[in-house]
Amino acid sequence: MPKVALLNQTGSQVGDIELNDYVFGIEPNESVLFDAVIAQRASLRQGNHKVKNRSEVAGGGKKPWRQKGTGRARQGSIRSPQWRGGGVVFGPTPRSYSYKLPKKVRRLAMRSALSTTVVNENLMVLEGLTFDAPKTKSFLQLQNDLSLGKKVLFVTEDVNENLALSARNVQGMTVISATGINVLDLLGHDKVVMTKAAIEKIEEVLS
Repeated sequence: MPKVALLNQTGSQVGDIELNDYVFGIEPNESVLFDAVIAQRASLRQGNHKVKNRSEVAGGGKKPWRQKGTGRARQGSIRSPQWRGGGVVFGPTPRSYSYKLPKKVRRLAMRSALSTTVVNENLMVLEGLTFDAPKTKSFLQLQNDLSLGKKVLFVTEDVNENLALSARNVQGMTVISATGINVLDLLGHDKVVMTKAAIEKIEEVLS
């Protein structure tokens, strides 16, 4: 079983914590991780791109010239696709890009991302994480005590509003609950800081 140092909020080691081998100690599946990241990024796309086809472009109600006798090609509307200012053929319209991976694949991707974090020694486990009030100064003190980098993901057992409000003004810091943990956030941060309670909750769900 992987073993990680258990720290308090000031950065001092208070013991060790053994992680579930099935959740934090598997061989990361890079193919599944790739699929999970692509799927998650696709679901973040707004998909609100839009062009007008010839029925939506204003104007063009009158035939520009008579059918025969002018020596020019016949035209029915100045809003046809071949005209400047005309409608667009087969252009993009609003749609959803999101799609779902199978449940087993999603779980494998999550366990692979967590195991990658442990293998790269990017996981830090805290005994607890409490803030009496939302205060950026207190968070900066925590960042200094733990010697954190520029991009850090904090994972708590439940929604920690004081922590989230304290961290939101610090660039590169993300705070989520254990239920909101995802592959994109795990792989997109240099360091992952989890509370002991969050670890137990994640292991309960994924093991």
